[in-house]
Amino acid sequence: MFGQNQFSDINAHLNGMFAERGTLIAVHRGQPGGMLQENTIGALIAAERSGGDLVEMDVLRSRDGDYFMFHDGQEPQRFGFNHSLETFTSDEIAELSYEKRTKAPFYRVTRLDDLLDALPDRVILNIDRSWRYWADSDLLPWLGKRDLAPRLLMKVDAADAEAFEAARRAEVKFPLLPIASTVEQLDPIIRDPDLNVIGVEFVARDSSHPFCDREWIQGLRASGIFSYVNGLDLGNGLPMYAGWDDSVAILNGADAGWGPIVDRGVDVIQTDFTALLDEYLCLRGVRTRTPLHVLQTTEAISMFNTNRSAGPC
Repeated sequence: MFGQNQFSDINAHLNGMFAERGTLIAVHRGQPGGMLQENTIGALIAAERSGGDLVEMDVLRSRDGDYFMFHDGQEPQRFGFNHSLETFTSDEIAELSYEKRTKAPFYRVTRLDDLLDALPDRVILNIDRSWRYWADSDLLPWLGKRDLAPRLLMKVDAADAEAFEAARRAEVKFPLLPIASTVEQLDPIIRDPDLNVIGVEFVARDSSHPFCDREWIQGLRASGIFSYVNGLDLGNGLPMYAGWDDSVAILNGADAGWGPIVDRGVDVIQTDFTALLDEYLCLRGVRTRTPLHVLQTTEAISMFNTNRSAGPC
């Protein structure tokens, strides 16, 4: 069981997924493709149907305090301007559309509350980049009122002391996933009884890092903390995990890109290639095969359609 005993009820859903599936797959920004945009309800549904267990998505706050699903810094690629959406009001963000290859349909920037309403029962939402707002907003209390703590995994910079203090003050103890680049960053937080630290996301530039040592990872697991690794290639030349990533797996073979991660006994792998990683992990015997998913609720599809419009704004 991962996490401290006192938080076992909140962590039960995620622990049940580990028990059922083995190595879990986190899907980076959902599963975009074709007409589906990242960080949207459509990408969330596609991630679940592709076999993802956790869906990682980014949160951004508007100038007037509403929350949307968007990775700031992507404005030039998505909308053709250089202004951060954090400087826009919620009404202004709501007017923006993702334009794709055809004139219609257009896709809106998704509100956080709409995404939560559409969250499939089996999936855990891995919320990234929200920790920036914990200390000076009501985001954590607002999330707490939605009674979704067992379905959320909150990423947080392991060096952000203010964010952890906000998590300590929060009434609801959300499962936390610190993003760490050194072992020392974990010492003040990993055993804190007021923090529900359940896993650690590793950043390791080369294979000599302790985070790449199988025995160290096994020791972390034995202490009740799971390991989470990025198999992403962000295209910036900086390895997320010793250069073992999706691009290597696709171009040079899965054993070259994902094999070393599996060899080290990592518990969660984040990827942009959900179905291929799912197949590989099953072949390696560390994951049970994903059944063909049929979305059971109409709410998610309804919310997806709400975020589309028939023509330009």
